[in-house]
Amino acid sequence: MKLIGIEDITVRFDGKTILDHVSLGVDKGDFMAITGPNGGGKTTLLRVMLRLLKPSSGRVVYYHEGAETKRLRIGYLPQKSNIDTRFPITVGEAIKSGQIKGLLSRRTLKDEEDFDRVVALCGVGDYLDRTVGVLSGGQLQRTLLARALVSNPEVIVLDEPLSYVDKTFERQIYSMMEELAKEHTIVLVSHEMSVISGMANRHIIVDRGIHECTSHHHSFTECDD
Repeated sequence: MKLIGIEDITVRFDGKTILDHVSLGVDKGDFMAITGPNGGGKTTLLRVMLRLLKPSSGRVVYYHEGAETKRLRIGYLPQKSNIDTRFPITVGEAIKSGQIKGLLSRRTLKDEEDFDRVVALCGVGDYLDRTVGVLSGGQLQRTLLARALVSNPEVIVLDEPLSYVDKTFERQIYSMMEELAKEHTIVLVSHEMSVISGMANRHIIVDRGIHECTSHHHSFTECDD
């Protein structure tokens, strides 16, 4: 069952084509691994998918139970460089911001349970009261991952989740991804594909256009346009 449809998307900046007539569907239960050269358009594709960037042409459609819908619950882990760490917000507040449904909505018992669950899952319990500006790169990445997961999203979109993390947490992320993939749809961009390619059921290479590949023995082979 399709959740996201990217239909004939083209993105141009300053006369340069970043994505050229790209079409892609994300189905419920997919674990989609995206890779490609620097500047090939991977992050641009994610931003279009999330409706954070309006394409020059084409459209993005969200689906619920097979019918078009305006909204989709998506948890998003951006690249660290997109986050203003000068903003005076604590780790706990940053994670809870992923649960805000509306200005007047009150926190429920389930919200608190979901919060406690991702705090334990991502290992951020020791520094919930610290402001994000004093965190190490790895601590910030854990915090942003917790924020992406806390709303129990239908689709989890992760842009280079292994950036800034140490090898210990990298292994934890792999095991978390395996667990999350059982109940969630995952779209993940990474340069480090060796382990992830073994988990993913779809492999996409983005370089202005899109090539979908099948994988054998943890490497990308059999690419089709």
